[in-house]
Amino acid sequence: MAAIACQMPVDTVIGEARAQAAQPAEARPRARDIGVAPGVLRPGALNAITDVDGVRVGHVTLVEGSNIRTGVTVILPHGGNLFQNKVPAGFAVGNGFGKFAGATQVEELGEIETPIVLTNTLSVAEGISGLVEWTLQVPGNEQVRSVNAVVGETNDSFLNDIRARRVTKADVFATIRMASTGPVAEGCIGAGTGTRAFDWKGGIGTSSRILPKPMGGYIAGAGRRARSCSTVVRSRTGVVKSAAPSRVRRG
Repeated sequence: MAAIACQMPVDTVIGEARAQAAQPAEARPRARDIGVAPGVLRPGALNAITDVDGVRVGHVTLVEGSNIRTGVTVILPHGGNLFQNKVPAGFAVGNGFGKFAGATQVEELGEIETPIVLTNTLSVAEGISGLVEWTLQVPGNEQVRSVNAVVGETNDSFLNDIRARRVTKADVFATIRMASTGPVAEGCIGAGTGTRAFDWKGGIGTSSRILPKPMGGYIAGAGRRARSCSTVVRSRTGVVKSAAPSRVRRG
C-alpha cells in the first residue's frame, strides 16, 4: 500500500529535521547511500513523505516473545483538525483482495477527514475504533456524528500471530500522538514489522521528489509498505503467477 502527498512549490528548506521517537533497532543505508539513485527527479531534503510541509508520520512497533511481530503506522496530512479541514485524496486498487476501510467515501467525495492508519488485516477494526474516538475528542468536533476512518492493512500472519489481535485502540492513539515531522524511520518498524515480500523481509519505506520549476516546482512525497505473496512461479505459458500465502509452507 502507498500514500502520496504533495505541496506547493518551495525554494528552501529551513530548520533542522527532528528525528522520530521510534527508530529501527539497526540503522541501515538507504538506496541512495550506496549509489542507487532511481528516476530523474531530485529528492527532497529528507527524501521522505515529510518533505511535504505539515505531514507527520508515527510508528508503534509490537515485538513480543517469539510470535508477535506487528504494529501501527500513522500518516497525518497536516497538524490541524483533519475533520474540519479535509484534504483532497484519491483511491486506486491494484489488488482487490484487501480489507481497506474508508474507500467508498474517499472515492465518492475525493477527500479524507482522519489520519491514515496502517496495520495488520485482523486489526482494521481497532484502527477504525482508534480513529473514530480520536476524531470525536478533537476540539471543534463536538457536533460530529459521522467519521470516515481510513485504515489500510496487510496480512502479516507468516511472521506474526495475527489471530492474537495484539494491536489495540490505545496503540492507535499512541501512534498518532508520537507522529512527527522530520526523518521517517523505515524498514522493520510499525505496520511493516511483520511484512514480507517474495520471501524477502518487507517493511516501511518513503521518498520524495521535487518537480522542476517549469512543472510547478511541487514536492511529491510517498509512503510505502511492502508486502506481497511469498513465491513466484513461472508457468509453461510464460505467465508469472504468485502463490497465495496460505498455500506456502513454512520452513
